[in-house]
Amino acid sequence: MPNLGPYSASLTACGLQFNEFNLMLPILLSDDRDALIKHEIENNDTLHINSHKSRQRVIAEYKRRVDAMPRDFWTWYLTLDEQAKRIALLYVILKTYRIAFDFHIKAVLRKWNSVVQTLAKPDLMMAFSEIAVNDAFVDSWTDNTKDTVAKSFLTILRQVGMLDLFNAQLKPLKAQPQAYAYYLNHGEDWFLEACLLQTYEIEQIKSALL
Repeated sequence: MPNLGPYSASLTACGLQFNEFNLMLPILLSDDRDALIKHEIENNDTLHINSHKSRQRVIAEYKRRVDAMPRDFWTWYLTLDEQAKRIALLYVILKTYRIAFDFHIKAVLRKWNSVVQTLAKPDLMMAFSEIAVNDAFVDSWTDNTKDTVAKSFLTILRQVGMLDLFNAQLKPLKAQPQAYAYYLNHGEDWFLEACLLQTYEIEQIKSALL
């Protein structure tokens, strides 16, 4: 079935890849991006991914993420420390991939606001069921595709520090107030809630940035 809607399983192509993405970012932001990307795909100087096809897929997703955000976001991103950059890349992923955004709303926030604040693959499978009711393309995905997408999303949450590796406990993403400045200045206050911050913490951050 052709994809005529907002959903894609391409999240599975590269996950977060924090270090690799940051190595490629100067190329992705360059005025000579197309030529430099072509060179990287052919010569593998930066990513060191053995498969030519895999390099193409990964770089295509990097480009998609960069292009999903305005240029001023990346200018700000480059000023951040590592923790703030990880938080920022979660924001980018939620903005780039509708499936990740819906997982976050339908599973992460739902579990965070429940008695048992843990997140596992069955929670994402329940979210898949909700999404598939209204989207025939997602409904057509194989169990293997759904499984791979769910695992990729869980891995991203672990890599940004929102999900404990051992007990699946959800954890808020806390950082210095400046780490949240872009979102507040651009009317994206929802993302602070998506970072699992409490209302009083969000108000403290807003006050600190005044």
